[in-house]
Amino acid sequence: MGSLGAWLWPPGCNSNHLADMQTSDTADANFAAARRQMVAGQLAVPYRGITDRRVLHAMASVPRHEFVPAAQHRWAYEDGPLPIGYGQTISQPYIVALMTQELALQAADRVLEIGTGSGYQAAVLAQLVKHVYTIEIVAALATRAARDLRHLGYSNVSVRAGDGYKGWPQQAPFDAIIVTCAPELIPQPLVAQLKEGGRMTIPVGPPMHQELYVLEKDDGKIRQRDVLAVRFVPMTGQRPAD
Repeated sequence: MGSLGAWLWPPGCNSNHLADMQTSDTADANFAAARRQMVAGQLAVPYRGITDRRVLHAMASVPRHEFVPAAQHRWAYEDGPLPIGYGQTISQPYIVALMTQELALQAADRVLEIGTGSGYQAAVLAQLVKHVYTIEIVAALATRAARDLRHLGYSNVSVRAGDGYKGWPQQAPFDAIIVTCAPELIPQPLVAQLKEGGRMTIPVGPPMHQELYVLEKDDGKIRQRDVLAVRFVPMTGQRPAD
């Protein structure tokens, strides 16, 4: 029988590092459980009406806590918005799921998002479509979102800092457009960049009286449907001359 020598940790590892790894693994498991609970308790319930299985799977897969400041991690899967800095917020999970579901997305779609924010909505979309093009007017947020999306492996998302009112004409037309900030009127450049047969989800109105609309482009004309009253941060930037 061999002698009982000192226990050696694997090369390059020590007990503190192992404890950190165990803590990280535990945190990941806790966050995964919180996502499942978020989907089961906030989204896949009759009164909320989120029934698209692909959307529910995307919401259960994307680590929302990675898109909020560390101080907000404990609330990442709660039923509400959270601040992300620069006067902006990450939307309530239900609103993210609802706006995504209303787009009726297909795997081959190309989607434009106006208002990248933290990048969370873009990550959800990236689970569902071929490519996401997303614009953020706050340059620091655009830079941070691009870094976080890249770090998390979302390679089918292109992020640009700029004025979302003007859309992204170089990449148009889009199968779907989602606007996560509220203009007072529907931006006509975005309507022009929507494909025939495409859909847009957009909150419209002044800060205290916004309505979420679904727009469908049919034979060059827009059909508009009211969904529910909402409250988003206002769209900023310069409106192009008509």
